[in-house]
Parts: sequence; C-alpha cells; structure tokens
Amino acid sequence: MTIPVSAAGVHAVVFDFGGVLFDWSPLHVYRHLIADDAERLHFLTHVCSPEWNVRQDGGRSLVDGTEQLVREHPQHEGLIRAFYDRWKEMLRGPLDDGVALLKELHARQVPLFGLTNWSAETFPYARENYDFLDVFQDIVVSGVEQCIKPEPRIYQIALARYGRHLAGLKPGELVFIDDVKKNVEAAQALGWHGIHHVDAGSTREQLKGLGLPL
Repeated sequence: MTIPVSAAGVHAVVFDFGGVLFDWSPLHVYRHLIADDAERLHFLTHVCSPEWNVRQDGGRSLVDGTEQLVREHPQHEGLIRAFYDRWKEMLRGPLDDGVALLKELHARQVPLFGLTNWSAETFPYARENYDFLDVFQDIVVSGVEQCIKPEPRIYQIALARYGRHLAGLKPGELVFIDDVKKNVEAAQALGWHGIHHVDAGSTREQLKGLGLPL
C-alpha cells in the first residue's frame, strides 16, 4: 500500500474524539436531574466541573474522584454519583459529519490515529460499541497514559506510539484535529500541524488545504 503524502508533507491525521467524532455532554443527563438552568450551570461549573472530570481523564479512578467530591459536597451526593453511574447516557453517540470525514480519509488510505482525553475506565465502552474506531492504527488515551492534553508529554507519547506504525515519523508529518483550541495550540508548539475543529465542513477544507486527498 502506498501511503499518501500531502503537499504540506503530512503523512497522517490525528483525531480528538469528544466534540469531533462523539457527542458527549453531561447535559444529556443533568437536564433531566436539575430543572433550573442556573442551578444546573452552577453544579456543572463548580461541583461536577470540567476540572474535576479531567482528573479522571488523567488517570484518577472514578471511585476516588467521586468519593472526594461527595466528601466536599455531601449535600449533592446523589447528583454527584449520577455522573459516572449514568455516564453512558452522556455519550449520546457519533457525530455523523465527523465520522464521515474519518471514513473518507480511511478510504483514501490516509493513516489515522487517535488522541483523546478519556478515562481509562470508560473508554472501553466506546471501543466495544463504536466500530468506526477500528480504522485507527493506534489510539492514545489520556487515562491510560496518566497525562492529558494539553500537556506536552502526551503528544510526545503519541508521536512515539504512532512512529511504531510509520517509521521515522516527525511532528511536522502529523495534523491534529481537536475542538479545544488550547489542545491544538499545544500540538502546534511541538511542531505538529493543527486544526481547531468547529465543524466538519471547515475541517475538511483545511485538510484539503494541506493537500490531503479529499
């Protein structure tokens, strides 16, 4: 198989998952648990916050994260425990436009890799239930590596892992797609190409601009 190389020297495309390929949001659960908009926003900002959740993405166990938060906010115990008890309901499913783009690249024999901030305990559910993930040659999961985007270390781990599949792989031969701008900027600081994902159409055009066969 001949691996396509873009005009910009890109050998492979790296996808983030949440917000690019998956519709994941705590709102899918907490809209039903907390009726008041302001109360719900406060809870998801200051109790089950993104900063708290990302600690589990970084390797802390779901039990440890949950129990610590219950100790800090005992009045919200039921709502806190619902976060991981009902986590599967937060993963509504694939984002069809993003998955279509992924499959188009795969059909054109572009090497594909994953780099996701995701708990090691919950990622197996996605792996087992969404077969489009099979197109990836390798997936780096933050919870397994116990470091998270945008920390430089996880990009370094990813480059080394991907290099097992593409010998001699260099940072500038990768383009990384992520819906979080700081994660893209961290990759760019290490020499990767980066695309801040807003929608699949825009991302597709930027990939074409790099010379990917789309």
